[in-house]
Formats: sequence, structure tokens, C-alpha cells
Amino acid sequence: MKYEKKNAKAYARANLKGIWAAALTPFQADMSIDEEGLRSNIAHWTRDLGIDGLFIAGKQGEFFSMSVEERKRTFDMAVSACEGHAQTIMSCSDQNMDVVIDLAKHAQACGADYIVVHAPILHFFKEQDETILNYYRTIASKVDIGIALWSHPDSGYLLSPQICNKLADIENVVAIKYSVPRPMYAELTRLASDRIIVSTASEEEWLDNILELNWRLYLCSSPPYLLQSAIDRRMRDYTDLAFRGEAAKARAVRDSLEPVRKALRQTRPLEKPHSHQKYWQELLGQVGGRVRQPLLELTEAEKSATRAAFEACGLKVAQASRRAAE
Repeated sequence: MKYEKKNAKAYARANLKGIWAAALTPFQADMSIDEEGLRSNIAHWTRDLGIDGLFIAGKQGEFFSMSVEERKRTFDMAVSACEGHAQTIMSCSDQNMDVVIDLAKHAQACGADYIVVHAPILHFFKEQDETILNYYRTIASKVDIGIALWSHPDSGYLLSPQICNKLADIENVVAIKYSVPRPMYAELTRLASDRIIVSTASEEEWLDNILELNWRLYLCSSPPYLLQSAIDRRMRDYTDLAFRGEAAKARAVRDSLEPVRKALRQTRPLEKPHSHQKYWQELLGQVGGRVRQPLLELTEAEKSATRAAFEACGLKVAQASRRAAE
């Protein structure tokens, strides 16, 4: 591992920053992982788009449809593909704590920089704070690698800023992907930013969070590779402008992406986020691939509507990428 447990927070403070993306996992027609396609995407994301780190095998990556061995294999591939170009954070989330710890130990052994573990679904619970403290303390006691928390509505509850403030005291808890309303993550930033790096997945709020909350980490979803191409890196551009304190220029670039955001929002069927994003990847010249059951594929009509919106949104794409998607 690149640091000792006692130095996890300091290592993250120095290195866990910039634009991070949650990787979609491409599957082939036979539903096996498209390993060549994943490596190709990672090379494009980290070299052409300037993405600083990748969140591997999370919800975007369909971890819920993958075996433990497939998840470990994906960790290994990502570490190898990112070497020298980007950092990695591996999703070890699972309802079974033994699986979480097994995945965490593998991530640590294979050279990942960090892991992320989302708050578990707790059946029948109404007051879960002590259980959550025990949950993360137990996981942290088994590994040395830096741990990012993740709280989102799918768990059936949201971690409060106050309980996150207590979790921030755990030696190797270094960050949180806090998928909550802005007042909650602003409060946690006030309470605990000296001990935990706070971030959220909303690209639309990212610039304001840099300028108003002094954030330096976008952790993370698919916009970094869906809103950008090798010749049109506006998310990277406005982020770098904001980091340099050029707020007005950053806002102008950020606002210019609204037609692209709108095209993505308005064509995405609510029940088909993964297949829609994968098709958008293909329009960009990336490897999208299939989704695994029980997720649904786009219909031809949905693809046609998405393609029309993509072509009209103003995102610049190299001609070779356009031809590859046709």
C-alpha cells in the first residue's frame, strides 16, 4: 500500500482531489465483462479527458450483478490501467460484511488508493446511528486502506451530518460521497472538513462547491466522461479555472454545458439510466456495451431520440468517434 494506516487522512488530503468519475462496466453480448473495452475507456478517460481518479465497480458499474471474483478482477484491471495516470477508489459495498471486508482486503493488496463502502440497508431499523458506527468501525479495524463513506437514498435513510462527524474520527476514514441535499453536505463540511473530505455526485453543483465551500474533490458520477470529449473538455476547463480563482470565466464555461446536460436529462428513461449512459458513451466513441439483467436496454425509438439530442447539443466530437458509433 502507498501509505500506512496512521497516515491515511494525510495521504488523502494531499492526493484525493480533482475530478473523479464513476466507471460504467461494459458487458459483451454474452454478458461477460468486456475487459478490452474497459481498458480502452480508462485510457481515454485518464489520458484524453484528464480525469484524476476512477470509482470502480460501484452502482454505475453494476456491482450488484457481478460476482465477487468479477469485482476483484475489475479492481485488478483498473489498477493496472490507471498506473501512472490516475488514482482508483474501489467500491466494496455489499449487504454481507464478510464480502465487504474480503473486497477491501483485495483492493488494498492489488494497489488501489482507497475504497468506498455505502451505508447498508438496515431492515426494521429506525434509530441506526450506533449500528452505523459499529459497522464502519468494524470494517476500518480489518484494513489499513483509506475508506470513503457513501450515504444515498437507496439505503432507505441518510446519514446525518452529526453521525458523519463522529465517523470522521475513525483513523482511516478519509472521505465521504454525500448524496444528500446541499444544506446537509454544507453542514458536514463546516463540522468535519478538518478530518474528512466531503464531496457529492452533482456536477451541476460542483462549481458552486468549489467557489463557496472550497471543495477540491468531485466524487463522483458519469458526467466527467459523458459531458466531455477529447476535443471538448469543458468540465475539466471550468474546474481548472475555478481552482485558479477565475470564477467568472469558470461560470461561463460551466453554463455553456447546459445544452449537453439538458440533452442527457431529457432523453434518459427513468428506469434505464445505465443503458442510456452506455449508448451515450457509444455516441462519443467510447465502449458502452450491454447491461446485465434485470436492467433494461434502450428501445430503438429511445436510441433514435437520444442520438438526435446528442447531435444537437453542441458537444464537439472528433469525426473518427462519430463514425465509430454509426
